[in-house]
Amino acid sequence: MSALPADLGAVLAGLAGRRPLLVASDYDGVLAPLVGDPSAAVPSPGAVAALDRVAACDGVVVALVSGRGVADLQAVSGLSGPYRWVGSHGAEFDGPLTGELADRRDALAERLAPLVAAVPGALLEVKPASVAVHVRQVTDRAAAAALLEEAHRAADPSLTLKPGKEVLELAVTDADKGSALLRLREELGAAAAVYLGDDLTDEDAFRALPAGDVTVKVGAGPTAARFRLADPAAVVPFLEELADRLA
Repeated sequence: MSALPADLGAVLAGLAGRRPLLVASDYDGVLAPLVGDPSAAVPSPGAVAALDRVAACDGVVVALVSGRGVADLQAVSGLSGPYRWVGSHGAEFDGPLTGELADRRDALAERLAPLVAAVPGALLEVKPASVAVHVRQVTDRAAAAALLEEAHRAADPSLTLKPGKEVLELAVTDADKGSALLRLREELGAAAAVYLGDDLTDEDAFRALPAGDVTVKVGAGPTAARFRLADPAAVVPFLEELADRLA
């Protein structure tokens, strides 16, 4: 018997004969629980095996779509299947950034570093296309909110702001997950797509994909996704049932 909501299980059954099929997922907060230290975000038990089963189905392409840089995502997750990798919110699609954009990123990191260093528990993460200010481990919540606001004010108008759960990311490109998924969907000639995400940046993907695609929000909060799963632990039975339907 399915462990999923009846309406979601029925939709997955309808995907069985649709090929090519794109199955894409965010990593943090979906395949791995959110943790204070991004370098410690390991996959939920069973997630890797379930994802491998989906990727092994004929006519199915699995993509990992993350705000992390691709190299960081591969290193932290340990995932090494036959996946497509889309990093830095879509900026890393065909290769690394140009030197000019990397220089802008480094200058931004230098500007934000003293602000972050002044708040105990805050973390500055430098990614291939952006700089992120994390405050999940800041015990002084007023100081955490003030730091995010200060980082926001420090951003020049050419930067793309990507607020998330206890984090503000400042990107040097305007790439987003929605445009990246549409590009990948078109490249594959996909008959349908599935996308799982948990954060505000995933809403770009939920809104961009066609109405018939399967969009799934993981966790609480308002969303444009068609369906919802409670938490990353619920993603594993979802992937297992998807693999069963597609096999």
